Amino acid sequence: MPTVVVNDDPMIRAETLEAVLGETATVVTADLQTTDDIIEAAADAAALVVDVQTDVPASVFEACENLEIVARAGVGVDGVDIPAAADHGVTVVNVPDYCREEVSTHAVSLLLASLRRLNVYDRSVKGGDWDWGVGAPIHRLTGETVGFLSFGQLAKATAEKLAGFDCRVVAADPYVEAEEMEEFGAEKVPFDDLLAEADHVSIHAPLTDETRGMFDREAFKQMSETAVLVNVGRGPIVEEAALLWALENDEIAAAGLDVLEEEPLSNSGLADRDDVILTPHTAFYSEESLTDLNEHIGNDILSVFDDETPDGYIDPEADWL
Repeated sequence: MPTVVVNDDPMIRAETLEAVLGETATVVTADLQTTDDIIEAAADAAALVVDVQTDVPASVFEACENLEIVARAGVGVDGVDIPAAADHGVTVVNVPDYCREEVSTHAVSLLLASLRRLNVYDRSVKGGDWDWGVGAPIHRLTGETVGFLSFGQLAKATAEKLAGFDCRVVAADPYVEAEEMEEFGAEKVPFDDLLAEADHVSIHAPLTDETRGMFDREAFKQMSETAVLVNVGRGPIVEEAALLWALENDEIAAAGLDVLEEEPLSNSGLADRDDVILTPHTAFYSEESLTDLNEHIGNDILSVFDDETPDGYIDPEADWL
């Protein structure tokens, strides 16, 4: 019976995988903190399931000769050497839309909380004050332009949730056609136009060579001084030093961040600012989303074992990688 090695992480629930796989495979949980840990645990494994923080370099595929599939328990696949996987005949999968509702809700929540200065008011009231002016100035969202970097399923769901605010939506994504964006009320624009036209920006992009560091000083200079930046994509898309500079110099008004350049947060100037709201890479989370995640992975593993194309298949020839 083939073995499925899974990372010892709260997101990856062995009992759900076991329920899906049944008698097809044996699920083994291991602490996969390093590449050596992976190679030792998965030496004879047919499948490997890792969280979004765990890298799977070429050496894993070279050492684990029985691997048929590597499943990333999340959306991003940065850190997995996909060309090396392809060279060794290993299928790589992710779960691209399992947390559609959760991430879109979280993105809108960060935007609204930042606009309405909820963190500032909360601390003020708990500190004994009762002053509506402590959060001033505040501007309304209705009628504003919201820009999206990337317009995949999670961004589309966020745009749908913003429809009730009568926002204009623009999006920069070279891999999504304008006609597809129009179906969700969005207008396709180049990145520089997005920065110039958007009152607020929500980042949903994966981390690639193209997106890494896109939000640098030059990008922030082009944004509105009243803009809120939301990032529920990947932390390194935003240069933290540039973001701090932009906030300190009133280039933008606030930021709501679920992902950071370095995680967890450590010795960052962001932690001391009232114009920054931080959450611990939790936009994906609900109990329902984790059930969806693990059931999807289990079914993809079954598909590969049956020589079928899994739903979460990552094409190693894809332009966006």
